[in-house]
Amino acid sequence: MKNGTSLSRVLLILTVLFAALSGVYLVAGGIWLVKLGGSLYYIVAGLVMLITAWLLYRRRAAALWLYAVFLLATTVWSLWEVGPDFWALTPRLDVTFFFGLWIVLPVIYRLLANGKAARGALTTSLAITVVVLAYAVFNDPQEINGTLNAQQNTVIERNTQGIADADWPAYGRTQHGTRYSPLSQITDKNVGELQEVWRFQTGDLKTANDPGEITDEVTPIKIRDSLYLCTPHQQLIALDAASGKEKWRFDPQLKTRPDFQHVTCRGVSYHETPVLAQAESSGQKPAICTRRIILPVNDGHLYALDADTGARCADFGDNGDVNLQANLPYNKVGAYEPTSPPVITDSVIVVAGAVTDNYSTREPSGVIRGFDVNNGKLLWAFDTGAKDPNKLPGEGEHFTPNSPNSWAPAAYDALLDTVYLPIGVSTPDIWGGNRTPEMERYATGVLALNASTGKLVWFYQTVHHDLWDMDVPAQPTLADITDSAGNKVPVIYVPTKTGDIFVLDRRTGKTIVPAPETAVPQGPAKGDRLSPTQPYSQLTFRPKAPLSGKDMWGATIYDQLICRVMFHSLRYEGPFTPPSEQGTLVFPGNLGMFEWGGISVDTDRQVAVMNPMALPFVSKLIPRGPGNPQEEPENAQGSGSESGIQPQYGVPYGVTLNPFLSPLGFPCKQPAWGYVSAVDLKTNEVVWKKRIGTVLDSSPVPLPFKMGMPMLGAPVSTAGNVFFIAATADNYLRAFNVANGEKLWEARLPAGGQATPMTYEVNGKQYVVIAAGGHGSFGTKLGDYIIAYALPEQK
Repeated sequence: MKNGTSLSRVLLILTVLFAALSGVYLVAGGIWLVKLGGSLYYIVAGLVMLITAWLLYRRRAAALWLYAVFLLATTVWSLWEVGPDFWALTPRLDVTFFFGLWIVLPVIYRLLANGKAARGALTTSLAITVVVLAYAVFNDPQEINGTLNAQQNTVIERNTQGIADADWPAYGRTQHGTRYSPLSQITDKNVGELQEVWRFQTGDLKTANDPGEITDEVTPIKIRDSLYLCTPHQQLIALDAASGKEKWRFDPQLKTRPDFQHVTCRGVSYHETPVLAQAESSGQKPAICTRRIILPVNDGHLYALDADTGARCADFGDNGDVNLQANLPYNKVGAYEPTSPPVITDSVIVVAGAVTDNYSTREPSGVIRGFDVNNGKLLWAFDTGAKDPNKLPGEGEHFTPNSPNSWAPAAYDALLDTVYLPIGVSTPDIWGGNRTPEMERYATGVLALNASTGKLVWFYQTVHHDLWDMDVPAQPTLADITDSAGNKVPVIYVPTKTGDIFVLDRRTGKTIVPAPETAVPQGPAKGDRLSPTQPYSQLTFRPKAPLSGKDMWGATIYDQLICRVMFHSLRYEGPFTPPSEQGTLVFPGNLGMFEWGGISVDTDRQVAVMNPMALPFVSKLIPRGPGNPQEEPENAQGSGSESGIQPQYGVPYGVTLNPFLSPLGFPCKQPAWGYVSAVDLKTNEVVWKKRIGTVLDSSPVPLPFKMGMPMLGAPVSTAGNVFFIAATADNYLRAFNVANGEKLWEARLPAGGQATPMTYEVNGKQYVVIAAGGHGSFGTKLGDYIIAYALPEQK
């Protein structure tokens, strides 16, 4: 008995110390927060903890009475701030609740004089908190629970575009970028039976010469009985679509360096000549390269290879190789990187590429070029920063340095012979006082060009004078939509980093969904300027209100307090708050609410499935001092990352770019950080929205709870009323019901699945395939897997 009493006394002393230290921390941090204009709560909480510590030390039951009132008040305050949102309530109530639970245990309260009634009061407050949290688990205010109506749940009109249902011949299945398959063997009724049927390992893994951002973002294409895919180092591999067995491989021998900003290949493109059809109809064996795969490589080369053997197409460029660095200024390996598959028309390959963000004003050009699909000769150019964009350089001339580039996949309308390119901004991105009118003219928007001539059709700018790296990051999607009045309209959907989806008539570039110019914050950095307004599409996942202190999060009350202090220390006046030396909170962040994956459009039912995310970033301009040269030093090298310190040589400021994280590494904005959602394209209304993803693979404590995670990759929808998506920071491929967003199936992946899946049919069986290779800058597990799933054989 004596030993038990001694133990209780020791535990009481430790409890007093914990409460006292917590009180001191909360009072000190709370005073700091209030000075910045934040909440008074933390000062009150700190004082309560200090008084509770004193009363416990004095063994007074009043400690329990006081804490009972405090816990109840905290629960009410938390609901007032964030509503019944379980994960938003967690840092406000976790430590507070468990400390209250601890001090009502017999080991503590029995040491207090006359503590029975006080214990009852605190137990009641604890029970009320449990009820509130239990209600919040099943009533998420961030989710929208809806379902497609009866008409949307039936096929309105088949839209084949001349592609065999069984195939997936382009990055987005069609060059319209729809990511929709008319296959329906796998349905919402049987998808739960999917099993892994084959697994292939490419053998292409990270090396010591690679930068941090090595990524496996590939979506394979499928033609007839073969899959074609590229690895991070741009090895091109052909697989048997039924078995996953390797048929052939081509290695371009990419030599990477740690200062490359990317080592990425999102996919390859396919072309077949009319000669092939003639040969097949007459029973002849087609000549080599009548079916060819077009492979972009990060060192600025473009290869054409025979689809059946992997042999180089000798009549294309230099033995199957076109040097894309020809006529580029500041030409060095790794500075110009084509990371996305090009558009292929009957006669032209339309090629664009990335340049290094935020490095220097001495970067290669972002010129877009058209090459002859048969021989690789340059046919036309559109130089986005030139006075005459279509002018071809003469002998010894170069395209315009630093002109806005197009790094994400493009879309193509064969009937209009128009290619639609997502365009970024002239680099450096975060300060633009040096930009010429030509550099601004075609920056940050969608560019429509005649695919045969390269002539301008139209341009729509989604951000004016972009200082936030808000380049259009995703493949646009083309669809013919029947509007609410019954009119069929050829539209283009342009998902953006801001969360806006711009809906335009793809013939003219005129808005279908209004996007009025809206006033935005002013006050640029020294030497820069700002647009007074920005276009805000009325189809958007942009937050309805700017962030505030109540939106700050953390694993506990302690790091949540720090996040609130950090938030109030930054410049933030809502979207498009200009970059600053103080440090600016950028939300939506420059990672984007939409990224390179794009959206999936069921063209039959006229429904879009998409996966917006919400993760703020912080940018901070660093003025150059005497020892920090403005011009790029000789032999300077990039950082090998898009985050951290970026030099921005050639302008008066460097910049730091980082996600807005707590000291514990958790996002400072409360979850959800990512959703899946469906939009009715006839009304442009959100039908449903659900959180997706857990912290199972990104938290020190593996938790399988659904929080809503950031994503890289896109969904793929099917006629079976199912869509598939990996993309999240946990290692899963999941299937959902298109009609209502209900999760139907998931499969554990051996590495990160930051890629877009695809589906096809061969020998009467439908397969679903995903690349699981991880993402270096996303922090997911790296690997080299290609995995296929199918329904079990019927007995």
